[in-house]
Amino acid sequence: MFTALLLSAPGTPIDPALAEALRGAWGGSALDWLSPGEAVEFGMPEIPSNRWEVWAELQQGGVDLVVQKTGARRKKMLLADMDSTMIQQECIDELAAEAGVGERVAEITSRAMNGELDFEGALIERVGLLRDLDEGVIARVLESRITHMPGGRTLIATMKANGGHAALVSGGFTAFTEKVAKALGFDEHRANTLLTAGGRLTGEVARPILGREAKVQALHEITSRLGIKPDDVIAVGDGANDLGMLGLAGTGVALHAKPVVAEQCEVRVNHGDLTALLYIQGYRREMFTI
Repeated sequence: MFTALLLSAPGTPIDPALAEALRGAWGGSALDWLSPGEAVEFGMPEIPSNRWEVWAELQQGGVDLVVQKTGARRKKMLLADMDSTMIQQECIDELAAEAGVGERVAEITSRAMNGELDFEGALIERVGLLRDLDEGVIARVLESRITHMPGGRTLIATMKANGGHAALVSGGFTAFTEKVAKALGFDEHRANTLLTAGGRLTGEVARPILGREAKVQALHEITSRLGIKPDDVIAVGDGANDLGMLGLAGTGVALHAKPVVAEQCEVRVNHGDLTALLYIQGYRREMFTI
C-alpha cells in the first residue's frame, strides 16, 4: 500500500474539492486530514503512472505532493543539513557579506550547492576570501543575520518526545552549528572548523573537511551507535552535498532544494515548512510538541 500526502504552502489552504478529486482519480481510500486545510492524505494500492505530472500541476497552486509506502513512516532519527535547511541563510555567505566579498562568495556557494563545483575545493576558496576577518563577526552574524527555518523547533521537539534522536550535520561551521543545535534542540552536531589566530580568521578550515561523504559517514556512525538502521532515519537538505545522505536515509527530503537536487529525490517539499517532515511521518497536528 501507498499513501498520497498533500501539503499546503503557509497561508494557502488546500481545497477539499481538489483533494477529493485526486483521491477519486487515483482510486484512493477516504481522505484523512492530518491538519485541517494544511495536510491531507489517502491510501492507494499502487503508485499512479501520472504521479509526477500531477505533482507539477499541484506545484503551480502552492501544494506539495508526497507519495510513499504506507508502512515504516515514523522514523527514529532526524539527520539535518543546516544552511538553507534549519536556518534560512548560508552562513558563509553572511560572513562574506561582512567581509565585503559577499557577491563573489555567494556565486561560488550557489554553484557548489548546484553540484557544479567540487564542494571541498569551493569551501577552501570561499574560506580563503575571509582571511583577516575579525572573528567577532561570527557572533554579530549569528545575532543579526541568522534566522531559523519555520517549524524546525517543533519538528525536533516532536520527534524527541516520541523517542527520536536529532543530529545536525553541516558543511558549514561549528561556530554556527553549536548555537543553532542548542537553540533548536538537536542532540548533537558536526561541521567544519574555521581556524583563527590573534582574534582573526586565518582563511583556513581544519582538515578533514566535512562534505558529502562525511555526511554519509555521520549517518552510518550515529545509527550504528544508536542501534538503528539507515531506514530508521529521515534526512533533510537542499544542496548537492546532501544527496548522499538523502539517498541512504529511509526517507530523504529535499527541502526548498536546488532543482538538480530535487529531481534526484522522491520526496520534495518546496512550499511547506519543516513541520512537513512530521506530516510525512504520519504525525497529526494535535500530536505536535510546541
